[in-house]
Amino acid sequence: MAELEKVNDEYRSIEAPSEGLFKDNGSRFIALAYPVETEGQVKEIVSSLKKEYHDARHHCYAYRLGYRADVFRANDDGEPSGSAGRPILGQIDSLGLSDVLVVVVRYFGGIKLGIPGLIRAYRSSTSDALSSARIITRTASRRFRLEYPYEAMNSVMKAVKELAMDSTPPAFGLECSLEVKVRLSLAGDFLLRCRDIVGCKVQEL
Repeated sequence: MAELEKVNDEYRSIEAPSEGLFKDNGSRFIALAYPVETEGQVKEIVSSLKKEYHDARHHCYAYRLGYRADVFRANDDGEPSGSAGRPILGQIDSLGLSDVLVVVVRYFGGIKLGIPGLIRAYRSSTSDALSSARIITRTASRRFRLEYPYEAMNSVMKAVKELAMDSTPPAFGLECSLEVKVRLSLAGDFLLRCRDIVGCKVQEL
């Protein structure tokens, strides 16, 4: 139990999408930052931007996901290796952010910038977008569905009130049920409380 309570379940992210811009020798680098939670969301956003900015030369991006910030990717989309995705990811990391995607759309101006110039452009445009974003603290959580007899209602609601971040309204029937979100550091305590309630069944969602 003590180990569960020591879990660091807070991390920094951005509250809403933001935009940045960098220009160099006719090339425009439009940086678009988004709060995301899954790689599926990343794919949808990147695909949408490629359609919206279909006339752009490159759509480079990087993201970092999860409260541990251990899921990440950097994509150069045809730019020289390491000249686009890594500088974008570097700016995300410099602010200690996670659950963040930044896509930089490049319109080529006709003059090659060289690898140092590209690194500066992708880094600067990303920095501009993230500096415009509001940084927030998020809390990692786990979701559970509880099913329990009506007689256990008071005990369940007490555990939910004391340990859950939020919950759906209880559904009544032959068995009562509700869904809850519990912060990661309290999940172990919450599960133990539920196991002590007679007839309460817990399923992680």
